[in-house]
Amino acid sequence: MKAIRFEKTGGPDVLEYKDVDLAPPSRGQARVKHTAIGVNFIDTYHRSGLYPVALPSGLGMEAAGTVDALGEGVTGLSIGDRVGYCGGPIGAYAEAANVPADRLIKLPASVSDEVAAAAMLKGMTAQYLLKRTYPVKAGQTILFHSAAGGVGLIAGQWAKHLGATVIGTVGSDDKIALAKSRGYDHVINLRSGDWAGKVREIADGGVPVVYDSVGKDTWEGSLDCLKPRGMMVSFGNSSGAVPPFDPGILSRKGSLYLTRPTLAHYVALRTDLQDTADDLFDVIAKGVVTIEINQRFKLADARAAHEALHSRQTTGATILMP
Repeated sequence: MKAIRFEKTGGPDVLEYKDVDLAPPSRGQARVKHTAIGVNFIDTYHRSGLYPVALPSGLGMEAAGTVDALGEGVTGLSIGDRVGYCGGPIGAYAEAANVPADRLIKLPASVSDEVAAAAMLKGMTAQYLLKRTYPVKAGQTILFHSAAGGVGLIAGQWAKHLGATVIGTVGSDDKIALAKSRGYDHVINLRSGDWAGKVREIADGGVPVVYDSVGKDTWEGSLDCLKPRGMMVSFGNSSGAVPPFDPGILSRKGSLYLTRPTLAHYVALRTDLQDTADDLFDVIAKGVVTIEINQRFKLADARAAHEALHSRQTTGATILMP
């Protein structure tokens, strides 16, 4: 089969499209023939070495497709089932993959393969952030960075559905209208000046929670947006990792809370994985959340997909087509 591989860490140029052998699924695994593959910022972290992986390696953690082979001991799945997965194992940038059967989610008829591949990791991330890491309540005003990104567009719609007033940030003025059309009441260009001051003005002194996937560039400003005893949810590093800091800053800025969550810990149990996916599929089916697939690339063009991500010109979700 064809797959993307890389032998050293670095920029998009390290990605290679090549022929590889895929062994039959082992005990407890199912082979999924991919129809759509999700592209996520965590993929760039693996490729760059920010999140180390054993080399040589495949890439990608999310895809949808059809079960076409079962390993020994697999129950609850049949050949031909439409399924999706996210969160690993790494290697989804391929025509097929062997996946632990207990990590596969059957797709409802209301969710297409493309939407599943675009939505599962991003949408399940939005779910745990808004409903479990810091449960958003009606009447609250919250801040969500990267409002026009894949997670941000889902989170804006979902948070609005929960009754929040939602402030978002974007990296350019041309993304403001898109974010406002997807639940954000206020959208601020991070390059427009004192964005943290604007947040405090809108939120009457500060917000109870900031969801920050940008990292280094927004770290200090995000802390400045929080009310006393507010929570900083740092869940990504699109601008680079947050540098080492003195924990005393949390005290000085109002006895703040800080968490660095990841989806894997919120869906480690099979029941949590299923419940999170079911909640996501429910809001998609009801029209509460619309999934924006604004970029499609062929699998062979994964390098171009990563270049587009790094240029910060993408909006919504990006997928690869085998």
